[in-house]
Amino acid sequence: MAADRDADRAAAPRRPPEGGSRFGSASGRRWILLGITLAAVLAALTLDASLSGLVPQKGGTELVLRFFARALRPALDYESEVPDGTAPLWMAALAAARRTVVFAVAAMSLALVGGVVLGFLGSSAWWAGAPRGGNGAVQRAFYRGFAPAVWAAARVLIVGMRSVHELLWAVLFLAAMGLNNVTAVVAIAIPYAGTLGKVFSEMIDEAPRDAALALRASGATNLSVFALGLVPRALPDMWAYAFYRFECAIRSSAILGFFGFPTLGYSISASFENLHYGEVWTYLYALCALVLGVELWSGALRRRFVA
Repeated sequence: MAADRDADRAAAPRRPPEGGSRFGSASGRRWILLGITLAAVLAALTLDASLSGLVPQKGGTELVLRFFARALRPALDYESEVPDGTAPLWMAALAAARRTVVFAVAAMSLALVGGVVLGFLGSSAWWAGAPRGGNGAVQRAFYRGFAPAVWAAARVLIVGMRSVHELLWAVLFLAAMGLNNVTAVVAIAIPYAGTLGKVFSEMIDEAPRDAALALRASGATNLSVFALGLVPRALPDMWAYAFYRFECAIRSSAILGFFGFPTLGYSISASFENLHYGEVWTYLYALCALVLGVELWSGALRRRFVA
């Protein structure tokens, strides 16, 4: 009989616990879906976004067809006359891909340094769990006033850095300092450092606390608890996210080429403006191969670090 009652209870539908969130129920999800739908409709009405805007203008259809017709026939040589001694097209594509990687590596190197520092300062784990009493006035002032102020300043700086897209940073630096490679690197590094700092700080704050609690119970200092109990637990995820951001930096580096920096984007833009669609597809395939190669490489490294 007891077994029958247990089977009946297992088969009976389970009611949500009292006091649970209404949004976890079916009716709550329907309200969320309705709100999202209404927001999408209002956005479309506000922007006056009609399907007629997707109709190509005069000559647009022919241009699109000509462009995609070359997708299966990328250029193997330049489609116009070039000076004697010019490197072959495939070598130019490889050189542009190499410069794209160099820009991305330089930008990520700066972004990682800034992201680690901001991730530490923007995390509350290095000060929030410390005893507030302390052994003296200096220690009490540090944990009650100075540390929270540093944390708040770091969070504000992170928001400011990541709120401005790298393209806008590039426009600002181009206007202020002209076209040079440093401006492209810094334009990518600033928002990436802010993004890394935000994610790193959250990963540290959300890391498992078992080792940290054991260290604190044994009498370890707060810095030891943070460095030995929290950071090692968050480090694999931090590495994995850094590799993902490097993939994004490759694409950002290519996009900055449309501003005149010598990456694959510059080659694509120049060929497109001259209606050399075969060359465009050659450079596009080089970019796709580059992104795919970096993705496979970083994916293998992520699996190694996270495993």
